[in-house]
Amino acid sequence: MEKANLSRETQGLLRCPATRQKLHPASAEELKKLGVDFAEGGFLTEDKSMAYPIENGLPVLKAEDGKTIKSR
Repeated sequence: MEKANLSRETQGLLRCPATRQKLHPASAEELKKLGVDFAEGGFLTEDKSMAYPIENGLPVLKAEDGKTIKSR
């Protein structure tokens, strides 16, 4: 996983702009298994219903850039 350039403390403050759930780092491989293709990895909501990309080492947390993950 390409790590976001954020401290663990800062990562712990991240929230989904759509659902307000906590976000957790996810590798590109983990996201690909969920049907999301983010080359640098990203962040997942607690219920794994939304994913947000990491671009240039920083999380992109705009609701329009999030991907909804369909349950399998």
